[in-house]
Amino acid sequence: MNNQPATRDTAKAVARFDITQRLVAKLHNEEAVIGGIGHTNFDLWAAGRRPQNFYMLGSMGLAIPIALGVAIAQPQRKVIALEGDGSLLMMLGCLATVGARQPKNLIMVIMDNGAYEITGGQTTASAQGTDLAAVARATGIASAHWAADEAHFETLIDEALATPGPHLIAARLTSAKPAGQTERDPAQIRDRFMRGLGTKK
Repeated sequence: MNNQPATRDTAKAVARFDITQRLVAKLHNEEAVIGGIGHTNFDLWAAGRRPQNFYMLGSMGLAIPIALGVAIAQPQRKVIALEGDGSLLMMLGCLATVGARQPKNLIMVIMDNGAYEITGGQTTASAQGTDLAAVARATGIASAHWAADEAHFETLIDEALATPGPHLIAARLTSAKPAGQTERDPAQIRDRFMRGLGTKK
């Protein structure tokens, strides 16, 4: 890796499941993780179930808004949103809200494969020039970076876990299929998450 910041064009394409496993392996303080719909969600499930994980089902673009709510409600807890590029594009205004609120405990990881993979592989705007890290910086999220490769992704996660945010980390993905599929039981997902956050006994 050279000294120039990575961009979507220069970043190495990485496997979603691999970097999700790398992320989960670093979670030792009951950090909350919100997985957006689709393959991002599936690989979070496959990487290891935790009571602090929430798996969004059926609605695009809600990982960051939900994570923001949790971050505001529990400011002592690190909160991580895992979101796909298509879902973020559906709810792009959430970045402006994060930029305005500046939650110090929020980390957003954008899994960018340039496609609406789960609905047929249609091309997203990120594959046509929209730089989601640059958009985040324009909304006031100063710590918004592309991961140059797997090792850089781990470095960015370490920094985000250790320093005040908000942080956004974007990763360009390979076309690898997910390693599993989330069990579709909304009531159980909600109940487990509430217990994991200590809001329900």
